[in-house]
Amino acid sequence: MAAVRFLDKDGTFTLDKAENYSYLYLPVANEKGLKAAVTPDFGGDSKVDQNTFLMEPVSAENLHNNRSTRNFWCQIKGIGSWSVTGASAEAELNRFTEEQEESTLTAGFMWQTVTRSSEKYGLSAKVTSFAPLAHAAEIMQVEICNESKAARTITPVAAVPIYGRSADNIRDHRHVTSLLHRITVTTNGVCVRPTMSFDERGHKKNEMVYYVCGMDGEGNSPRDFYPTVDLFIGEGGSFTHPRAVLENRDGVKAGYHAEGKEAVGGIRFEESTLQPGEAKTYTVIIGVTDDTDEIQKVAADYATSAQVNKVLQKTQNYWQKKVNVKYYTGNEDFDNYMRWVSFQPILRRIYGCSFLPHHDYGKGGRGWRDLWQDCLALLLMNPSGVRQMILDNYGGVRMDGSNATIIGEKQGVFIADRNHITRVWMDHGFWPFLTTKLYIDQTGDIEILLKKVSYFKDRQVERGTAIDEEWDSAYGEIQKTEDNAVYYGSVLEHLLLQNLCAFYEVGDHNIIRLRGADWNDALDMAEEKGESVAFTCAYAGNLRQLADYLKALEKQCGCTEIEILEEMQMLLSDEDTLYTDIQAKQELLKTYTKKCRHNVSGRTVAVAIDELTESLYSKADWMMEYIRQKEWVNDGADHAWFNSYYDNHGNRVEGKYDNNVRMMLTGQVFAIMSGTADEKQVQAVCESADTYLYDKDAGGYRLNTNFHENKFDLGRMFGFAYGEKENGAVFSHMTVMYANALYQRGFIREGYKALQTLADTALDFDTSRIYPGIPEYFNAEGRGMYAYLTGAASWYMLTIITEVFGVKGSFGDLVIEPKLVKEQFDDDGNAGVHLEFAGNTFVIRYHNAEKKDYGAYQISEVAAMPELDIRMEGKKAVISKTSIEKSNGGCYTVNVILK
Repeated sequence: MAAVRFLDKDGTFTLDKAENYSYLYLPVANEKGLKAAVTPDFGGDSKVDQNTFLMEPVSAENLHNNRSTRNFWCQIKGIGSWSVTGASAEAELNRFTEEQEESTLTAGFMWQTVTRSSEKYGLSAKVTSFAPLAHAAEIMQVEICNESKAARTITPVAAVPIYGRSADNIRDHRHVTSLLHRITVTTNGVCVRPTMSFDERGHKKNEMVYYVCGMDGEGNSPRDFYPTVDLFIGEGGSFTHPRAVLENRDGVKAGYHAEGKEAVGGIRFEESTLQPGEAKTYTVIIGVTDDTDEIQKVAADYATSAQVNKVLQKTQNYWQKKVNVKYYTGNEDFDNYMRWVSFQPILRRIYGCSFLPHHDYGKGGRGWRDLWQDCLALLLMNPSGVRQMILDNYGGVRMDGSNATIIGEKQGVFIADRNHITRVWMDHGFWPFLTTKLYIDQTGDIEILLKKVSYFKDRQVERGTAIDEEWDSAYGEIQKTEDNAVYYGSVLEHLLLQNLCAFYEVGDHNIIRLRGADWNDALDMAEEKGESVAFTCAYAGNLRQLADYLKALEKQCGCTEIEILEEMQMLLSDEDTLYTDIQAKQELLKTYTKKCRHNVSGRTVAVAIDELTESLYSKADWMMEYIRQKEWVNDGADHAWFNSYYDNHGNRVEGKYDNNVRMMLTGQVFAIMSGTADEKQVQAVCESADTYLYDKDAGGYRLNTNFHENKFDLGRMFGFAYGEKENGAVFSHMTVMYANALYQRGFIREGYKALQTLADTALDFDTSRIYPGIPEYFNAEGRGMYAYLTGAASWYMLTIITEVFGVKGSFGDLVIEPKLVKEQFDDDGNAGVHLEFAGNTFVIRYHNAEKKDYGAYQISEVAAMPELDIRMEGKKAVISKTSIEKSNGGCYTVNVILK
């Protein structure tokens, strides 16, 4: 059986013969723009953005071939040629046979090392790949050792195909764009500077230089080069059978120039004779820059193996410190797994939602939900700067409560619609308050609700149902008033707009319309009559909690009223008949959005907080009770749950249809999380989900049952094979949110089951076939799919810290309320978490000597070193904000005795 084995407490792991498993790759990136994917045999790709690929773009299915590979060969005199990365025709032929070479992959955050030994050639190799912090480049360090009893004379050759253009050109003008290549051989390598770029931006002069350079461990330059595909593979050759290597052909010298050819960073080093036990090291650097002088600096910075080793250690330390959360449960595999889960939000901020082999859609960047959900992890790991990030993100909200969906490259930059696509995702207004609430709890900065922020403006108006013909690019992307001044509204005003506009945008069943889709983007075929019960619950929860935080604002800041845009007053309407009058709701929203379709008045009115909270509570309470009464469905027997959607024919989606039970997880999550579901309903939902959605072999809770139809009146997901992606896969994100909701409502065992099954499946390599971490989903066979770039990681981390370990903020106080079950303590009854809070480091240690289960123990004693002001509030221990603030940058150990 295959197994990923952890080597320490920092997530470092190892896997033997990793090349025997499909679809494996590791992210290797830095904050200088380099984004790469590296497979066990050093395939994958490397890029800066959609238009700047160093290596040929790959999707998951391209990983099976070895064309785009960072290869390194040894031509051994009198014996033959060996690919030290295992990317050769010979290695492929011997795979899964007795002749297969021994290999071991070892990897950590942003680096991997593969050791390989060949009995035939009498050599071993250690190949390490990582991205240094200072340059948009990768380093590949290769150490060759003579393991035989006789001397070996080798001629090493590095070979990295240089793609050097936009991903658009993988098929579109592939040959034509090669004609733009200008290839120059320097002392240390090969540089490619295309004359132009052909991509979505049009025909533009190119400024980027793509390069591959190399040195031996002492800093000596190579012997000669193979800068083009023709010279390297030769007539009839291939990248896994290159004639230049196999025939030990001479290359060209520095100064060589070629035009209009496909390029290769082919580098042949000087012949070297290794005595038994002797080793020699080589360095290959792959990079891109718009400054040719930088290439010389790169070559100098990493000239020797000693320099490379120093930079590697610095890089490893850097990423370890970035993941400043550690976990202790007594299960070392789980604790290491959580290190990788905690690393994933960092990866998503670097890669966006694209640029890894499974994430072969989009052109980089993140979506609206991503902006807000990635902040959840930031607030737990690196909260500095999050305040400004949140404020900048609110600049993407429109006056009609919808928001920009094209995100700029810089924080707070939103781009007007370029493709004349008017689309509204009905859930987008839900997420900002969720993140802002966590920020307020972690920091106590409730006054952020009063900060003024601008609004986004483009041609899309009236919640995507109309076009503002008066708007043009000269107007800009910031909302203006009738006086042509920029309009600024409070964060609170932004939140009210997002949630109240959604409240009024209802369909035929008085449920908020589905529009283009909600959280599940694949529910995209019910624009006219689709409705989302799931997110109607979510918005109801938002309205109620927003009212709670308004009360806290009044208490803490002493303000009794707030200013809102004059036009917004109608959104606070509370007539008795309004809530049940669908047409009146729709007309009210239409009237409001027409008032702000181009400019707004800029005039504000004062609203009493008491009146505002009463209005929000009233709306929330009505929504929740309406859903409890109208959307509770059953299987015709013993199980009941909430309907989640209406389709484009206006039909209820869930329940029992022709002896087929239809159930979806999303509606259950938000009914529970929002408080819509009462206690009995939560229990009933759990029983129904266990009956109809839970599949341990597949990884846990499926997103839906099998509808046995394409259902084109709801979404494209039903065209997918059942058990894949949104159609019935174990979708990690929603499963984790289900667990989070259950923990919030006190259903601890049920929440633990949802979380732990995901972790157990991911860590069972024979099933999941993935490196450590939580994937977007597990497919029908339990294989982890779409690794690394998923919002599930932020939610998993948030749930483990704030619910399982029970360490969370409450208006700046630190609250400790563990919900650990007995399996999560070690043999001595210990568990703990190491994290940052309010600029200080906290090590929270739990001691449960009797190994009691949750519900049987309670906090008996709490002590902090150094001393802190700690008080008990019921079952919770609370460390006051003022006590914590006295020591910014301090380190505290808090011992919690459970009895």
